[in-house]
Amino acid sequence: MTDCIFCKIIAGQIPAAKIFEDENIIVFKDITPKAPVHLLAIPKTHFATIQDIPEPEMGIITKLFSAIAKTVQTLGLCEKGYRLVINSGERAGQAVPHIHVHILAGRELAWPPG
Repeated sequence: MTDCIFCKIIAGQIPAAKIFEDENIIVFKDITPKAPVHLLAIPKTHFATIQDIPEPEMGIITKLFSAIAKTVQTLGLCEKGYRLVINSGERAGQAVPHIHVHILAGRELAWPPG
């Protein structure tokens, strides 16, 4: 997608503070953090939402969560806890139509969130 900001980050057209990257996934710092630690984990393949991923390509979700697990362990977020958030659709708060997982940590996170 040529107009997707996350696809532009993947292509190197927009800089990002990358924390993790492999051939399938990038984890980088959110530019408008909502917590002391606010990262975004995205697949390099463009899918707007989970329901847009074809069944044969669902393995990308395993790869996404594996990258998240490595990232939170590397950053030492496991001991005090962290929150993962996936918004799907505009009314749910999805601002960028490219599937992404917010990783939030570094402060007390209230419940319910919204």
